Amino acid sequence: MKNRSRAAAGEKDRRFVWHPFTQMRDWVREEQPVIQAARGCWLEDTNGRRYLDGVSSLWVNIHGHRKREIDRAIVRQLGKVAHSTLLGLGGAPSAELAERLVRIAPSGIEKVFFSDDGSTAVEVALKLAFQYWQNRGGRWRGKRKFVRLPNAYHGDTLGAVSVGGIGLFHKVYGPLLFRTVEGPSFYCYRCPLGKRRASCGRECLSALARLLERRGKEIAALIIEPLVQAAGGMIVAPDGHLAAIAELCRAHDVLLIADEVATGFGRTGTIFACEREGVTPDLLAVAKGITGGYLPLAATLATRRIHDGFLAPFRLKKTFFHGHSYTGNALACAAALANLDLFEKERVLERVQPKIALLARLLRRIALLPHVGDVRQCGFMAGIELVRSRRTKREYAYAARVGHRVCMRARDHGVMIRPLGDVIVILPPLSISRRELEFLCGVVERCIREETE
Repeated sequence: MKNRSRAAAGEKDRRFVWHPFTQMRDWVREEQPVIQAARGCWLEDTNGRRYLDGVSSLWVNIHGHRKREIDRAIVRQLGKVAHSTLLGLGGAPSAELAERLVRIAPSGIEKVFFSDDGSTAVEVALKLAFQYWQNRGGRWRGKRKFVRLPNAYHGDTLGAVSVGGIGLFHKVYGPLLFRTVEGPSFYCYRCPLGKRRASCGRECLSALARLLERRGKEIAALIIEPLVQAAGGMIVAPDGHLAAIAELCRAHDVLLIADEVATGFGRTGTIFACEREGVTPDLLAVAKGITGGYLPLAATLATRRIHDGFLAPFRLKKTFFHGHSYTGNALACAAALANLDLFEKERVLERVQPKIALLARLLRRIALLPHVGDVRQCGFMAGIELVRSRRTKREYAYAARVGHRVCMRARDHGVMIRPLGDVIVILPPLSISRRELEFLCGVVERCIREETE
């Protein structure tokens, strides 16, 4: 009976589920793992096979699966109330969580607007930035455009796609999007300006300075993934790049939106990536790890300046007319509070530092492989870019799906990872043990060898 049930789950998945970022024509041709259970850093499918969760279930899991403290927090909250609206009412868990988020956010952040996921957190930030200038009125109303960066990913809703910069994901929707201003790329390995890391004079920052000098009066905000462009291929910014951009934005009255959906909650070694360069953005979008990887929840954090730009007599209609049915959901907020408690109780940021150093050592071995062009790491986020030729940086043909093949082979060895094209991503839960981390990187190294030789 159990075998029949397992087969039925896979069959139902193939027949009825449309998977994200998946070519379904290929999906239905072969049996795929169907996850039925998890514990710690390990997933288990319906056939009883176990896999090390090498990408934190798409970058959301922090403390491992079935974490007792988060499980219990959700159950306790369920005994009180599962959800009530924040439209016209307050909520105890969301109020407490807002206070906690402000306490750990960069200095100057004072308000929290809750939503459902990373895309919605970015949408909120974009709308707040736009309306802030409209509310100010006069010459400020000319500030209507956003600066986006090449290789950026901010979500899949139309506003978030408008400020994205990955052609493969975003180009087809061009006719539906609002127009933006493209800023300069900081993809050092494939610098569009043809510069080399060792001799680069930060020409990309000079280009941004010229852009803001020329068009600052029409730009409402610049949006950036601080330190790491995650979905773009784990592209790591040069040291000081974020702080320099923040300074340029201040100089030209351009709001800075930091999208920390992927980088937040310890991924870069600090709670927020902005901390590493002492930056306080005007708006800060968070999601993914906010609940420890348990439930959908997001937030857009704002400075007092942004919040107070919406305060006015009712008749002036400067209200932020935006909200979600499940804004500030009580169960999700309870999970998020337990998540933050664990950061303190288990000294997560302190204990992850030696593992960050271990990951760096393991990546240096992988960097020596003949078809590894570049290895990028920031904290516990890493990307390994595979190339056909190291000398010329020539890429593999798109249809060859080399990154995909590496990840499929890794499954055979008990590791679940996902590529970004031909960039192999390593982004495990912060709770992963040293032995598990060595196993993860050993499998990745072996599978790269096997699929690229």
